[in-house]
Amino acid sequence: MKFAVVVFPGSNCDADCFHVIKNVLKQPVEYVWHQESDISHFDCVILPGGFSYGDYLRTGAIARFSPVMNSVQPFAKKGGLVLGICNGFQILLEAGLLPGAMMRNSSLKFVCKYVYLRPENVKTRFTEQYQKTEVLKIPVAHGEGNYFVEPDVLKKMNAQGQIVFRYCDEQGEVTRDSNPNGSLENIAGIINEEGNVLGMMPHPERASEQILGSEDGRKIFESIIKAIMK
Repeated sequence: MKFAVVVFPGSNCDADCFHVIKNVLKQPVEYVWHQESDISHFDCVILPGGFSYGDYLRTGAIARFSPVMNSVQPFAKKGGLVLGICNGFQILLEAGLLPGAMMRNSSLKFVCKYVYLRPENVKTRFTEQYQKTEVLKIPVAHGEGNYFVEPDVLKKMNAQGQIVFRYCDEQGEVTRDSNPNGSLENIAGIINEEGNVLGMMPHPERASEQILGSEDGRKIFESIIKAIMK
């Protein structure tokens, strides 16, 4: 089993992801520079948060054309596990590996704070360690996390269980006030139809040790490990 953490110019959460995989979960992991092209020896590829290429043009739009993405796309289509966090989620959207798009936060301000999440689908390879009744405390840090997708696609995604996380309040209720960015239907994380590519705006790597105030994100990585070892 081996994880890859892709590093783009402007990534700033790559070290956090690397630390959780190597030092918290004690699993093999390597950094993969954005110009590399061979990722065939990895079991899971993580696209971390940050500001790839300075978020010029729009978030993820330039990183989508990095050489490594020419390998991530076939890797995903062959069933390899891919996790995109924050900017990584935005890159997955731009690459067409997940449906929809990101817009500026409805407040037009950068949001950096802890939020609460409700797992909507705990039968994925990324969430099987969770219970559907759990309420997760995980931080966000983004300026463009306002998720949008066309109504017909959203209807299909809901029917197929592709909505994995929704923003909620501390009691687990999905409310307007608990939505930090205006995201459609409070969507915080989605998965592809095949169930092997997850994108989420909150940062689970920043909530994987109690010293940071929450361990609620750790089960995402533990779920991945269990899925790979099956």
